[in-house]
Amino acid sequence: MTKTSLVRRCFIAGLLIWVPLVITLWVLDLLVGTMDQTLRLLPLEFQTESWLGTHVPGLGVVLTLLIVFLTGLLAANIIGQRLVTFWEGVLARIPVVNSIYNGVKQVSDTLFTPGGQAFRKALLVQWPREGMWTIAFLTGTPGGDVVNHLKGDFVSIYVPTTPNPTGGYFVIVPRADVVELDMTVDEALKYIISMGVVAPNGSGRRNGNARAALPRQKAANQ
Repeated sequence: MTKTSLVRRCFIAGLLIWVPLVITLWVLDLLVGTMDQTLRLLPLEFQTESWLGTHVPGLGVVLTLLIVFLTGLLAANIIGQRLVTFWEGVLARIPVVNSIYNGVKQVSDTLFTPGGQAFRKALLVQWPREGMWTIAFLTGTPGGDVVNHLKGDFVSIYVPTTPNPTGGYFVIVPRADVVELDMTVDEALKYIISMGVVAPNGSGRRNGNARAALPRQKAANQ
């Protein structure tokens, strides 16, 4: 091994250690710094600068989590549900805000509601043309007037882009044209973000053939 190859190998090995670490610390610092802004909601006399003489990083995270928990606790009872309904009614009367709020709420309800099926399965689909394959995620089944114009059994999928999976395409395809993969959503995301470098290991979590098409809905068989 030449000196140049040795230097290059050591340099790349160092990058593989430091790049993920630095990015992780940067993201954590960004999140903590953003959450620390919630301390501004407190009266000046309750802020750490007043009684400690210095800012304590991380207290905003605790306050943010506490606010989220108390909000959920309040919304879980009858009085809280009425307040939420009243607040949503007020927002519904505000132009532009109404459209933004309803769109974000529908997405958050789909992603965070227990038992929801959004992004619960990793799929293999032919994209962008027949003979080329990529990873997609199951988001549900078509709804609304779309169903009236489709003949057969279809599913809604999200095809992410690489290496940024937050951008992608919403596609409606026949259920028979998608293949359920033997990998978790997290494994599939890592595979996409790494541009295929970090290949997941199939662990046989599914019963039967991993390349079988998604099972049809009961309603489709009736």
